[in-house]
Amino acid sequence: MARFNVLGTAPIPGQQGQLRLLERNNEFTIKIAGIPGDLMNSRMHASEDALATLACERIRSRANPKVLIGGLGMGFTLTAALGALGDTAQVTVAELVPEVVEWNKGPLGALNNFPVNDPRTHVHVGDVKEVLQQAKGQFDAILLDVDNGPEGHTADDNEWIYTPAGLKAAKAALTSGGIVAYWSAGADSKFTTKLTKAGFKVKPVTVRAHTNGKGARHVIWLAW
Repeated sequence: MARFNVLGTAPIPGQQGQLRLLERNNEFTIKIAGIPGDLMNSRMHASEDALATLACERIRSRANPKVLIGGLGMGFTLTAALGALGDTAQVTVAELVPEVVEWNKGPLGALNNFPVNDPRTHVHVGDVKEVLQQAKGQFDAILLDVDNGPEGHTADDNEWIYTPAGLKAAKAALTSGGIVAYWSAGADSKFTTKLTKAGFKVKPVTVRAHTNGKGARHVIWLAW
């Protein structure tokens, strides 16, 4: 079996860790150096797709829908959101690591026909926290995939997303009848309770990692 080739590295802001982009026979993976397993893999993105489609199907009939995505990753959620919405949509993507944006303009872009270059896309290089705190009643849908979920934090700042303050900010950033979707690598009943206490109606949805319906079971919380 061919070995993975390292295409790029990037420091994680606020952490001592390092992201590594690797490629083997058109399969891409992003890892955290020194930690086993993949943070993202181009062969397993069904749940990233579902993060967008499950939320966007609720707002697709709106005129000029505005969507915020926290975490660019390999561009799969962005691609799914653009595909689910019309030509008048506006999609803002907040990505903390500048190199991840550059990877999506380069080798990762070919996976999805370069969604960062779509005229409906605006890339914010920085913490999605900044966008959420400044947005008041602005977004019809907010899609958050900034880490492995409420229990796994690649960067310390990610934890804020799942705190009562973070949930309150997300709720305040929504338009009337808007929806927030949170991606997680696994189930977490405590987070369901947190969302309910924050005033959301909540629906956890289990989605498999692979597009063929197999692989790990990931969870998407729909909150409105």
